[in-house]
Amino acid sequence: MTEALKVDMTNEMERETTEEMSAQKVYPHVPNVYATRAMVGHIEEVCADMVLPHLGEGEQTVGISMQFKHLAATPLGMKVRYSAKLTEVDEAKLTFEVEGFDEVDKIGEATHQRFIINAERFNSSVAKKAAKAAS
Repeated sequence: MTEALKVDMTNEMERETTEEMSAQKVYPHVPNVYATRAMVGHIEEVCADMVLPHLGEGEQTVGISMQFKHLAATPLGMKVRYSAKLTEVDEAKLTFEVEGFDEVDKIGEATHQRFIINAERFNSSVAKKAAKAAS
């Protein structure tokens, strides 16, 4: 890590929801609203973006757990906003609390954990696994 990651650090992001974020992109027999899968991705994004400037050369983060609630539907075209707070730093394991809002309601909340990895070692391990599966 280049700079110390500290508990209580925060980050926010805002996105406009699009057709690509529709629940119907995964399964056509559900409402055409902002999908849970998109919410999960946005939760990961706001947390990963928070720590990115603090990582050392060759370091990245990967998501390792998430406990979340999708609380309210969001019509496509509305903006969504996520606020993340770093609540625990346990060596390479980072824990975040995240809240999501659309233009009207609170739409989600999550506890998300990420782990700081060495990208070269991680990618090597994944390549070995892929080779093993291919043989």
